[in-house]
Amino acid sequence: MSEQNYRTERDSMGELQVPADALYGAQTQRAVANFPISGQPLPDSLIQALGRVKAACARVNAELNLLEADIADAIFTSAMEIAEGSHSAHFPVDVFQTGSGTSSNMNANEVIAHLASSRLGRPVHPNDHVNMGQSSNDVFPTAMAVAAGIAVHDRLLPALRHLGQIIRTRAEELDGITKTGRTHLMDAMPIRLGQELGGWASQVSHAAERIEGSLPRLAALPIGGTAVGTGINTHPEFGPRVAKLLARETGVFFRDTYNYFEGLSSQDASVEMSGQMKAAAVMLMKISNDLRWMNSGPLAGLGEIALPALQPGSSIMPGKVNPVIPEAVAMGCAQVIGNDTAITVGGQSGNFQLNVMLPMIARNLLESSELLANGARVLADKAIAGFTVNEENLREALDRNPILITALNRVIGYEQGAAIAKQAYAEARPVLEVALEQTDLTEEELRKLLDPARLTYGGLE
Repeated sequence: MSEQNYRTERDSMGELQVPADALYGAQTQRAVANFPISGQPLPDSLIQALGRVKAACARVNAELNLLEADIADAIFTSAMEIAEGSHSAHFPVDVFQTGSGTSSNMNANEVIAHLASSRLGRPVHPNDHVNMGQSSNDVFPTAMAVAAGIAVHDRLLPALRHLGQIIRTRAEELDGITKTGRTHLMDAMPIRLGQELGGWASQVSHAAERIEGSLPRLAALPIGGTAVGTGINTHPEFGPRVAKLLARETGVFFRDTYNYFEGLSSQDASVEMSGQMKAAAVMLMKISNDLRWMNSGPLAGLGEIALPALQPGSSIMPGKVNPVIPEAVAMGCAQVIGNDTAITVGGQSGNFQLNVMLPMIARNLLESSELLANGARVLADKAIAGFTVNEENLREALDRNPILITALNRVIGYEQGAAIAKQAYAEARPVLEVALEQTDLTEEELRKLLDPARLTYGGLE
């Protein structure tokens, strides 16, 4: 170990060698050594949220006359550099660390103290100054909520609304095209393409509504609860003021939690939000799979639509093009569903006054939000916005569809209708031809009763 590459730092456990150019200190270095688990540091958005929380805490401590103004200013400026994405390389602690996120809170304290000391020209202490009125036990879950709240508010909800708008636009554009409906993947009564896409649009809208409905509970911040929820060593106005400041700066309706004991020991709001994200993933996977089926072929499949050709589909079969966007989105959705399972396990790990799986919950929740936001946008822009409709294939399938006989049930009865459908299928003939032979109805009457477009409006005349 070369002395030129390292410096000696000290904490309450003694001396430790730290990389010479590191902004962090001994406590962070101990965590790096202790947790060689995944090689994954915290997500950048969570590190940035930690910076935001520390900046807000410094400003409020100054307002409450608990922290000298120049120290508070130096901490605020340094913490906001982190909030804006600088210095992420100096947050090396693994996601799978102490379950309270204590190591990452200490990491933030040390980096901010180092920056603030350089800026101020005199020592700023990571615990006494940067961590004033705080505990890892309230800071880390607050940073989790801030990061996830911003991700949902700024990225996920706009992405879902964008997807919904693209689908609604295509639904209006294609509403005049009739196709064979399918249940159990088998031919069923006809529907309009606009109706099919309208079902997707409704799913997307409801997914966004559910996520938005969960956001207020996620945005309740436990800052001010300190170690166990009693608020020991902090001012009673500290938590509410920090939450109000964070809300003003981010545009997300953050507030202080109604009960600090719940806020520190429970991650129910994260579990709830993850559940809504899982529902959104199920929705996106359903739409993706519908697109894959509709695009299948182009000759031996359904061949109802043609998705935009984005890249060669095979290293051995020339000319093959695959539905790569729906496939990629479906894989992302599978990951979201897996993340939800891990978050569920993490949520029940609130033992007495503290949850001890916070970093994992945060990582998975943020990844799920990002996967859904990105997936919704690429599905909208690279698949749904640009697919073309093979109307000839749709018409041909409709003409051969024996299930159209359902429209004659009230005229000829179910049993005769079943016999006509079976004969039409066996002889590969249009149901109208067979019905003309087997009933007393005229061709004009049959054409009216069996008109696929008319049948998509349902009901009796």
